[in-house]
Amino acid sequence: MGIRAIVFDAYGTLYDVQSVRLLADELCGAQGALVTQLWRLKQLEYTWLRTLMDRYEDFWQVTHAALLFALAAARIEATPARIDRLMEGYLSLAPYPETAAALEALRQHKLAILSNGSATMLEKLVLNSGLAPLFTEVISVDRARHYKPHPACYALAEAALGVTKSELLFVSSNGFDVAGARNYGFTVAWIERGAPQPDIPTLRDTYRLLRGREEQLGLAPEYRLQRLTDLVPLLRQL
Repeated sequence: MGIRAIVFDAYGTLYDVQSVRLLADELCGAQGALVTQLWRLKQLEYTWLRTLMDRYEDFWQVTHAALLFALAAARIEATPARIDRLMEGYLSLAPYPETAAALEALRQHKLAILSNGSATMLEKLVLNSGLAPLFTEVISVDRARHYKPHPACYALAEAALGVTKSELLFVSSNGFDVAGARNYGFTVAWIERGAPQPDIPTLRDTYRLLRGREEQLGLAPEYRLQRLTDLVPLLRQL
């Protein structure tokens, strides 16, 4: 059977986690770039630690803890006002420029998000971006009480959408997520936002280089794309 559903990761795939940098610059001054990078890196690390330790908390709490770590590491005072404004920034992350056009072009398929984000975070994010009407389902790993790349997270997509693995295309820009989805048995398209750049890497590239590149686990994606709109010709082939 052909592809009936396309499931997207949210953070780093549809939405630019680096877009919080402008707010971090405003609130943290010269340390804004450092806070932005440490925050995201620690956020992911805490999801993996909590899954391994079987101490699940939702992604809002994980994001809050990671922010406290980043502010302390950058020697920025963690005032309630600063924390609240930065946390709110995660509810209004900017979609990548091609996100809306790509989703519109793929509307003949069931479209869904499968994300580490809590249900409330994801609901506000898709509403604030104006993309909510395009999705059949917005699935939080809260339902599994584990974080990606745990297999229980990927199993949520089949159940929510009423499709089998062979009818689903999973799309992510995060190397660990690509490996997790492939390990589960999904067909995977990798948006290579971490592709090598011609310039010398800077602090802003830290996350891209660590999380946006292919993991060396023997779980390569079937398809490698440069942007979300490349999914349109791919789906015609499939």
